[in-house]
Amino acid sequence: MRKLLVFNSVTLDGYFTDKNGDMSWAHRQNDPEWSSFTAENAKSGGELLFGRVTYDLMASFWPTPGAASAFPEVAEGMNKAPKVVFSKKMEKAEWNNTRVIKGDLAKEIRKLKEEPGDGLVLMGSGTIISQIALAGVIDEYQMVVNPIALGNGRTMFDGIAGKLNLTLSSTRAFKNGNVLLVYKP
Repeated sequence: MRKLLVFNSVTLDGYFTDKNGDMSWAHRQNDPEWSSFTAENAKSGGELLFGRVTYDLMASFWPTPGAASAFPEVAEGMNKAPKVVFSKKMEKAEWNNTRVIKGDLAKEIRKLKEEPGDGLVLMGSGTIISQIALAGVIDEYQMVVNPIALGNGRTMFDGIAGKLNLTLSSTRAFKNGNVLLVYKP
């Protein structure tokens, strides 16, 4: 059975987007060590999962010449990877290797986990995370804490219906101040 992991950047005050939905702050702390880590992550395989808002953001950037120039290895990995966008309204996805799935999120993710292949990675998509966090389908949370405070914004757990207990399984600090925290339910 495939595993589902969540990968998100968060601020010191716990937000994964600012009050306007912007995440550009998460890409300002580049250094060689961090760049190597993100390039390796992009090559690690797996199927990428997105909600529609995150999908639109990713699809508007990664297939562009600017992305290929600024982040060549990451752009290549993002564009080659199989992708799923969860949307009730979208009929067709334009970004290559993307399929649209409608229906009950937890049920559809359980089906995806039964399919053969590499793991599943849910990126961004706080609305999706908050809907499935208590459903028992997420196997791991990878959160990169960025050394910035926004004062307000949105957490990836906004609106969960109960308490979510997690256990820390590993950490990694980067020279740019980012810290990777890996939690399991």
